[in-house]
Amino acid sequence: MDQSQRRKYLIECLLDEQNARAEIPDDEYSQKRLLRALFNVRKPMPASEEFLRVQDEYLSEELRLKGITDIVDLSPIKPDIYLWRGDITTLKCDGIVNAANSQMLGCFCPNHGCIDNAIHTFAGVRLRCECSDIMKAQGREEPTGEAKITHAYNLPCKYVLHTVGPIVYGKLTTEHERLLESCYRSCLALADENGLESLAFCCISTGEFHFPNERAAEIAVRTVQEYKHETKSKIKVIFNVFKEQDHEIYARLLGANK
Repeated sequence: MDQSQRRKYLIECLLDEQNARAEIPDDEYSQKRLLRALFNVRKPMPASEEFLRVQDEYLSEELRLKGITDIVDLSPIKPDIYLWRGDITTLKCDGIVNAANSQMLGCFCPNHGCIDNAIHTFAGVRLRCECSDIMKAQGREEPTGEAKITHAYNLPCKYVLHTVGPIVYGKLTTEHERLLESCYRSCLALADENGLESLAFCCISTGEFHFPNERAAEIAVRTVQEYKHETKSKIKVIFNVFKEQDHEIYARLLGANK
């Protein structure tokens, strides 16, 4: 099977699961959007070995085409501290942080632009199943400021750490700030507990959760530095940004422009 055949096979399987009918578009771009949408809305449930095999081959090839960035090829700004602008789903390190929601099952909105959607899409359907198992065992929604760890499946990293950041409606409060700090501390502690040597943070709670970018970055940098000082942790931390605005903020806070 080539990528086109894999893509059509996966689309047909996912449509069959939903007892749905849809004409598969002829062009590659529209096929990719349809496939991603079907991944996004799929409920956590088992998949056949054949489906998983084709899915894994497809996602592995898509990742190869996008290109992988390995932490060993990055240069630290400070000892064990990195700043990198790019697609976190292409980053090869021990763990990446996902800005999850309280259901912790990934984004169900078709083709949504959030990081939760991207991570679940390119990890594959087994990630949502593992998250579902964790949530069933927990028996309640994931509290803000805590963290859970899962395998990364088809992503180039080894693990995904899921944390629910605070949602800011109206004025930013000290409680919002405390909870965001807790997200970073929880992820760092969980990474150390599981022996991870490197961890990439996205810009937790900014964007869809409306936490002001500048203040969020200040809390992120301060919390990571304090945690490493207090615990003597040797974990390598990558601040991953996607927008130029965030890159400028982190570069200034970390002294990269000096």
